[in-house]
Amino acid sequence: MRTLLNIIWLVLSGFWMFLGYMLAGVVLCILILTIPWGIASFRIGLYALWPFGRTIVDKPTSGVGSFLGNVVWVILAGWWLAIGHIITGIALCITIIGIPLGIASFKLVPISLMPLGKVIVDSRTLQPV
Repeated sequence: MRTLLNIIWLVLSGFWMFLGYMLAGVVLCILILTIPWGIASFRIGLYALWPFGRTIVDKPTSGVGSFLGNVVWVILAGWWLAIGHIITGIALCITIIGIPLGIASFKLVPISLMPLGKVIVDSRTLQPV
């Protein structure tokens, strides 16, 4: 079921959100000082491309640095990526078949706003991927 949901997700919204994260990552890497945020954008972009079967958990070693980094992230790129997830989620919820995908898009809003201090793990084993 996860594979089917991932394929439908990829076609309807995952690819476009992936492109948004990749664009943000490239721009942030070009600015040199913001390379850590660019790397986070690439990581979350890959998660947004194929999200079912994986989940995001807090990294136990993250601290104040992650919080401050997330504040910078929201200013630089997080707000417009979150808006993209909200608009996509609303569009997906128009049809009955798209409701689970819309909910998944809404679940990506918090990570699009605060990606630092998070780890992507496999849902079954809770091991980092």
